[in-house]
Order: sequence, then structure tokens, then C-alpha cells
Amino acid sequence: MKSAKTTRRIIETLAEQHPNADTELHYRSAFELLVATILSAQSTDARVNIVTPALFKRYPDARALAKATSSELEPQILSTGFFRQKSKALIGMAQQLVAEHGGEVPADMDLLTKLPGVGRKTANVVLGHALGVPGLPVDRHVLRVSNRIGIAEGDDPVKVEEQLCAKLPKEIWTLASDVQILHGRRICKPKPLCDQCSVSDDCDYFQLVVSRGGPDKARPTRKNDARRVRKARR
Repeated sequence: MKSAKTTRRIIETLAEQHPNADTELHYRSAFELLVATILSAQSTDARVNIVTPALFKRYPDARALAKATSSELEPQILSTGFFRQKSKALIGMAQQLVAEHGGEVPADMDLLTKLPGVGRKTANVVLGHALGVPGLPVDRHVLRVSNRIGIAEGDDPVKVEEQLCAKLPKEIWTLASDVQILHGRRICKPKPLCDQCSVSDDCDYFQLVVSRGGPDKARPTRKNDARRVRKARR
């Protein structure tokens, strides 16, 4: 893997390519971002942003959502997918916020991940974007981009988060996630647009596979990418 110095330079270069990188979920409070992030699982930010204005109008805070019933909530979030599980998680999350945190979203990873429907990725999104606490959410885009470039290695989001955080100063952890997510959506797709990438000179996948005429015509998976890079290094 690349050094801390190179990793930071890569993140800063990606930030220049994707200025003003931020979460694409719409929110006005930590509570709204928490709800939106839970809804975004197995959905798209664009779809969630269509659903949440009416949802937040009806349930503006944890106390209001805690009083909702699944039969009321499910039709409102139907289009985000897995609506039954999400409805249960949202109501349980709101009830726990009211019972244990006075209805406020705690600025603490351990407390957040004890809430129904909240894993490390969701907690990091809320911490980094709404609560001012450094966090580096790792989703499928971050996994793909970081593995291809060579600034992290592995399929375990927690381990990749640890690798990236160890190389970067806390103040740019959230930015590092945001720019990789946007890069993964726009450029470093499953079939990458390497000619539009600002860090191709530093990218292991480009240098060791694509530039050598490697097989990138198919839609490669992240595991195939890593295997090709390892093979090319030998």
C-alpha cells in the first residue's frame, strides 16, 4: 500500500477534481441526516431526497417519529426499498433517542451504533457531516476506489477505514470519504473511466493493469481488480 504522504496527496488531488465534495443527502439537522442515511441503505441518495421532505414535515424530530406506527411509516418510505425493516429501525431508533438521549443524536460512535439500524458507516456519516466529529464512512465506492488506487487493501469496511484513518489527519477523514464516493460514482465506476481520472499516475490498477493492456472491457469486480494488481506486481 501507499505511504501516508502519498495517500494524503491523492486525497487532495481527488478533492481538486471533485470540489465541494459532500454528502448528497439533504438534511437540516443530525436527526434528519440519521434518518436519511438509514433510508439510503440499498437505495440511492436521489431517491431518499425525494422521500424525505414530506417525511421530515410529518416527523420533524425524534419525539414525533417515536410515536409513529409501522402502518403509518411504511407507505411513506416504500420507494426506498426494504421498507418494513427500515420502518422498524427508524421507529426503534427514535424511541431509543427519546428514552436514552433526550431526543438528541449523540456525538459518539459507540452510542450511535447501539441505535437500531445504525452501523459504523451510518454513524460516521452523521458524525462527520452533522456533528463535527471526524469520521470516515466506507461504502462500496470507497472500497473500490481505495483498493484500485492502492491506498487501502481488503474487502472489510472496518479494516479499510482503519487503514485510511491511520494515514490521514483527522481533519480530512470525512473529506477523504466524500471525494472517494464521488470519484467512485462519476469516474472510478465498476468499468472505470481512467482517461478522466486525476490520480491515474498514482493508481495501481491503472499503472499495473490498464496501461499494460489489461482486461478492463468487462465490468470488473473489486476482487478481480485486486487480483489483477497482485498478479501484475509479481
